[in-house]
Amino acid sequence: MVTEEEVAAIGRTLLDAAQPLPARFRALFTLRNLGGPAAVDWISRAFGDGSALLKHELAYCLGQMQDEAAIPVLIRVLRDARQEPMVRHEAGEALGAIGNPEVLDILKRYSEDPVVEVAETCQLAVRRLEWLQEHKEEPGASPYQSVDPAPPAEETDVAKLREALLDESRTLFDRYRAMFALRNLGGQAAVLALADGLQSGSALFRHEIGYVLGQMQDETCVPQLTAALRSRTESPMVRHECAEALGSIARPSCLETLRAFAQDEERVVRESCEVALDMYEYENGSQFQYADGLCKLQA
Repeated sequence: MVTEEEVAAIGRTLLDAAQPLPARFRALFTLRNLGGPAAVDWISRAFGDGSALLKHELAYCLGQMQDEAAIPVLIRVLRDARQEPMVRHEAGEALGAIGNPEVLDILKRYSEDPVVEVAETCQLAVRRLEWLQEHKEEPGASPYQSVDPAPPAEETDVAKLREALLDESRTLFDRYRAMFALRNLGGQAAVLALADGLQSGSALFRHEIGYVLGQMQDETCVPQLTAALRSRTESPMVRHECAEALGSIARPSCLETLRAFAQDEERVVRESCEVALDMYEYENGSQFQYADGLCKLQA
């Protein structure tokens, strides 16, 4: 049993900007796994930090915890135009993940936000909540133990799912459903179909592709993830997710790229590579002891 003092010590590590970012991430994911009011409170306090990457992960963790106590702080972050788009986007996604229909009005309002990533995220969150209301149940458990922004499609044919994934005339919600169905099916064909999505759609869509490929931890997609990370014209939001995916895959073919971009001029990319290198060491049996599930970072 973890004591209140021990939770507070973990929380102080999370808030301490002098600590290395990987140590703060480990504190964050430990709090997520512990859960409870104190954990929500400590995570919520960190939204004043200067790192967009850290704040994005704060919102992600609050959504994954599905604790309604986090709703007020997530709404504040979503509303705050001073917060980076990737942080506001993650707050909107987290509100959808928690699953309380009381946030539908606020999500609908921000579905028309001038920041496209925020607007698209809130549109997805609205559709997720509407889907939950229509089906009166949560989607089946993810094999990756994640709360996803859309339920997987029922289709099981990889070619048909790939077609739906890449069809930009379809709604983003339907394309996400194809994405998560492909992830759940697994296998090289599904990985390659998903990797094709790194050339398609909005930055939000491509960043989610990177996240899903990181969950799958299949080396087959390393060339596509590497190309996206290396692209100076790609959105930092996408490049960061591809960096974390390479850290999660943690094969030698990932290491040189992560080291090279750990000095990138974009802070979120640079920090993502720093965290990804820590994930790489964890996956390959380093001295770091992450909380269970830390290696499955988000988006």
